[in-house]
Amino acid sequence: MGKDKLRRFAENETFAHLFQPKRDELQNGFALKGNWNKKFFKNDNPIVLELGCGRGEYTIGLAKRYPNINFIGVDIKGARLWRGAKTALEDNMKNVAFLRTGIELIDLCFAENEVSEIWITFADPQIKYKRAKHRLTHPNFLNRYKTILHEEGKIHLKTDSEYLFGYTHGLVQLLNYPVIETYHSIYEQVQENDSVLKDIKTHYEEMWLEMGKTIGYICFQPNK
Repeated sequence: MGKDKLRRFAENETFAHLFQPKRDELQNGFALKGNWNKKFFKNDNPIVLELGCGRGEYTIGLAKRYPNINFIGVDIKGARLWRGAKTALEDNMKNVAFLRTGIELIDLCFAENEVSEIWITFADPQIKYKRAKHRLTHPNFLNRYKTILHEEGKIHLKTDSEYLFGYTHGLVQLLNYPVIETYHSIYEQVQENDSVLKDIKTHYEEMWLEMGKTIGYICFQPNK
């Protein structure tokens, strides 16, 4: 393991806004579950998650745009989370937190109806059939999201993968979830100049755009 990665892991331990619960801690009752607003954010503002947030570009970007909403970036990679946590600290952002855990444990981290929206940005499409259960929009994951989302809660998927876009779109239709918005190519179809879909770009999105890839988006409500 490189020295830089070890340094980041050590610094992660000092961040008051980065939480790294062990699996047994989650299974035995995570103290922040149902208490994120009361014990950490100290307000009653809505909570929005970015799942598989990587470096936290979308978490940070959304939090700067909407200061009256609380944002939590979730990822299993501590070295990646360090960048987002570091930026939030340097910019003195009070509406941002990060959580290091597996997405399959997300319903152990948040209580029923505790989350208003979920963003999934540029997730691995897991194209191989035997990897299907690892897709972040697989029904196994959607069922977990449903337990923590409000009745009006939304899920946003932004992806460079036509496969994942098509898979999710078809699944949403099959499950009869209301679709709020859908774009096969946001840079061709979204007209607003200040849209969060175009203004906030992740590291990978910049790469995909340079390669000429199409960026798709779908927003739906699984609890309606």
